[in-house]
Amino acid sequence: MTSEIESIRVWAPSASRVDILVTPLEGQHEPTTAVRRHAMTAEDGGWWSWPRPDQGALDYSFSVNGGDPRPDPRSAWLPHGVHGASRTYDAAAYAWSDASWPGTRDGRGVLGGVVYEMHVGTFTPEGTFDAAIGHLGHLVDLGVDVVEVMPVAAFGGTHGWGYDGVAPYAVQQAYGGPAAFQRFVDACHARGLGVCLDVVYNHLGPTGNYLAEFGPYFTDTHTTPWGPAVNLDADGSHEVRRWVIDNALRWFRDFHVDALRLDAVHELRDESEPHVLAQLSDETASLAMELGRPLDLIAESDLNDAVMVTPTGEGGRGMTAQWDDDIHHALHVALTGETQGYYADFAGGTEAWPEGGPISVLAKTLSEAFLHDGRMSTFRGSVWGARVDREARSGHQFIAYLQTHDQVGNRATGDRISDQVSPGRQAVGAALYLLSPFTAMVFMGEEWRASTPFAFFTSFEEDWLAEAVRSGRRAEFAAHGWDEADVPDPQDPATRAHSVLDWSEPSAPGHNEMLHFYRELIKVRRTQPDVASGDLRATSVRFDEDAEWIIMSRGSVHVVANLAGRAQVVPFHGEVEHVLASWGRAPIVDSHGVGLDGHDVAVLRTTA
Repeated sequence: MTSEIESIRVWAPSASRVDILVTPLEGQHEPTTAVRRHAMTAEDGGWWSWPRPDQGALDYSFSVNGGDPRPDPRSAWLPHGVHGASRTYDAAAYAWSDASWPGTRDGRGVLGGVVYEMHVGTFTPEGTFDAAIGHLGHLVDLGVDVVEVMPVAAFGGTHGWGYDGVAPYAVQQAYGGPAAFQRFVDACHARGLGVCLDVVYNHLGPTGNYLAEFGPYFTDTHTTPWGPAVNLDADGSHEVRRWVIDNALRWFRDFHVDALRLDAVHELRDESEPHVLAQLSDETASLAMELGRPLDLIAESDLNDAVMVTPTGEGGRGMTAQWDDDIHHALHVALTGETQGYYADFAGGTEAWPEGGPISVLAKTLSEAFLHDGRMSTFRGSVWGARVDREARSGHQFIAYLQTHDQVGNRATGDRISDQVSPGRQAVGAALYLLSPFTAMVFMGEEWRASTPFAFFTSFEEDWLAEAVRSGRRAEFAAHGWDEADVPDPQDPATRAHSVLDWSEPSAPGHNEMLHFYRELIKVRRTQPDVASGDLRATSVRFDEDAEWIIMSRGSVHVVANLAGRAQVVPFHGEVEHVLASWGRAPIVDSHGVGLDGHDVAVLRTTA
């Protein structure tokens, strides 16, 4: 709630009485001890209100039917943690400097750009938005268009990934709270960077989740991996849907965010019409018209179905883009050789892809977006996904990446691709996804081959929960052959500390070479029209599985890669006009092809 409104309201449709417990603040300092209880007035639709006697800032909580004090389900600020009182926050009071901001990529939006996934808590040692501002110049120099911030919704403890948040309207206090987030967005816009916020609407975390005491926020009609689903289609769902959609629109309107990344949308169980994602898409489009700048929605979806990015007018969900794990999996298997679990199909030789090997799978995903597009998924045990219509859908509607918080942090030790492959092999992977027809995303530190891990960490204050997370994590990886002693304790502060980026590395030998190469690749992406295109039909891939080479052609631009550990000449015919980028020494180009060292890649432009 904001302090400029005349009353504080809360939805509690089954309550017979709701009281508000108020503590006025002395300016913006710590609250006094004078807690005052006031009965709230029942309104239509299950809402309760309390008229504020003045417009001063205050701490407040609600008591439903005489129960314990609980924070506001729409609290904008929780300075005392997820169990403490809410604090009013006037989002309109911030003096923005971005009045001339046209939106991401000069008003073109996210599609086709370069996204940078950032975890605020480990981006700097301080782990705050204000500290992160000091490194935005690095992102500008890299060529980033959009900073994607992992979830900031308030969660239990001080450190964590953010996917166990319980207060979607609040900004984690350890990051600096709501005012710091506004400063961060404003600073990004001043440097030409858009901001995408990762939001979680499919579940709430295990501590501080008091929503069920207020109303039917959850339903047993559907289940998710976290238990009962958020109520999007059962009794009382109208206000729950508004709780979700109002939250999304608030980030756009009050915090000037440019895009939202929606976590695991396949777990938003909704059998009503319109689907909550379609409704959100339409309301976001209306707000974009009102604000005069593009607003984008990026879905994380496990469904492998382009219905997610199909316009609502055509029966789709209307998302701007969706994450594409198949591209990651294909790259990862081709580069590392790992084939366990869900990686198995991407090595080839299974029912999903019985004839070819990992490079042939990679070639398919680079040109068609998915491997599982109506094929058997042996990991899931069923046919999965649907083919992408390459004429109707742009490659820009799919996000490609070599690493993400999931694909790094959900490994036993949080080890990065740089711990698993040679620098040359990482360079090959980077060139293929950064110059692909997809929107590209870099995970923080990847660009300089960071030596720091990104491990899973928490800081829950409850002993029972801390032990459950600790033992559960170790048991999970012990089942896959890991020694429990080698799995970092999520609750140990050192696990988070070891995951903090080392900002001395980007300029250090062994790191600055990769950073330079990433900068060159992104420059090619920005300056070569054939690479900037999202036309999937204009991408072709040739390869030799046995010789371990692959060529991805984007019109006149060709990524020629040698995955073998030995030097070889990759067969290539065409008049090379310019070498746009290369990992190792300058490639030898002659009538026989392109001579590359082992684990090497070059980007060539040919004459028309």
